[in-house]
Amino acid sequence: MPLADHTDLSDFFEILHQLVREPSVVGTEDSFFLVLRRELEEVDVTVERHLGVLVARGRNPESIVLSAHIDRHGLLCTGPNEFQYAAFIAGNRGELTGDSVSEQMMASIADRFTGQRVQAHLPYTGTYLGQGIISSGYLCPRRHNLIFEISGLDYLQPGTPISFLDRLRVTPTHLSAQLDNVLSVAIIIHLFRSGFSGTALFTAQEEAGRSWRYALAWLQRESIVTRRLLVLDTSPYPTPEAAAEQDLVLRKKDATAEFDADFTVEIQDHCRTLHIPYSYKDTWIENQNAARAKPMSLGRTELGRLVAATGGQINGTTLQIPTTGYHTASETASLASIRAAIRLLGTYID
Repeated sequence: MPLADHTDLSDFFEILHQLVREPSVVGTEDSFFLVLRRELEEVDVTVERHLGVLVARGRNPESIVLSAHIDRHGLLCTGPNEFQYAAFIAGNRGELTGDSVSEQMMASIADRFTGQRVQAHLPYTGTYLGQGIISSGYLCPRRHNLIFEISGLDYLQPGTPISFLDRLRVTPTHLSAQLDNVLSVAIIIHLFRSGFSGTALFTAQEEAGRSWRYALAWLQRESIVTRRLLVLDTSPYPTPEAAAEQDLVLRKKDATAEFDADFTVEIQDHCRTLHIPYSYKDTWIENQNAARAKPMSLGRTELGRLVAATGGQINGTTLQIPTTGYHTASETASLASIRAAIRLLGTYID
């Protein structure tokens, strides 16, 4: 049966509080995978870990496939007292072509993190190594990456991940933390606890443009062809007013490919039936670009890359929660949007 009570978010908050505290810097997600696996093994699902993806399958795994990336932005020690934005270190540059939202925002977010407390961890276990404070950040024109100076972590060795010191903050109307994309992970765990019996993929390195490769490798391993892949994520808006114009964000396409029209309409129809305010992000961006000298990107999503790589054999649509404070430790979403997402996804519980 669908979820009976959509107003009580206590179980969801419990999950999210815990997960927000766990480091999951892009490229060094192993320790988070361990925590996630423990959470999922407490419910009636089959859990398998593959390279770059953790798969949870319920009693009816072919009914629908959900996907959410687990990585969050952070820093990586790359030399003596040198720290770079983890998603854009040299090993990932081949994946970046300039048309992602993250790349277009690099210069504008360089100074967002000054004064931000950070903590270092061992890459695999997540063992705590110490804390520091970001004293400055700038875009290096030679290395095309964000370079940070941190007070208090000069003893770290290259390869050490540094996460933003993060705690969940909840008000009567909103919650905030580094939500992208631990918010979607918590929602899926909550769904499994509530009886969801489909399949969920939890992918690594989405912020580096690589998660789709891990998802595709598993789908091909299982000989799965589907047009009902539903990718969950957050969706950035420039102001609280712009985010509040809708509870949920849909897409017909991204900068890479068009999504499955039938499945997209199905999600739209659920929104209408449940009286959930929604909008299409691609339409919103196109409308904004009509008045901008420099157009915004439609963004490149995990789903769009999968569609393009498989010639449309794997397709689906996206469901996103509107937020402000994108890629910071104060990214904010409304409780109304979270309740709406849980209500809609509850229609897929047997």
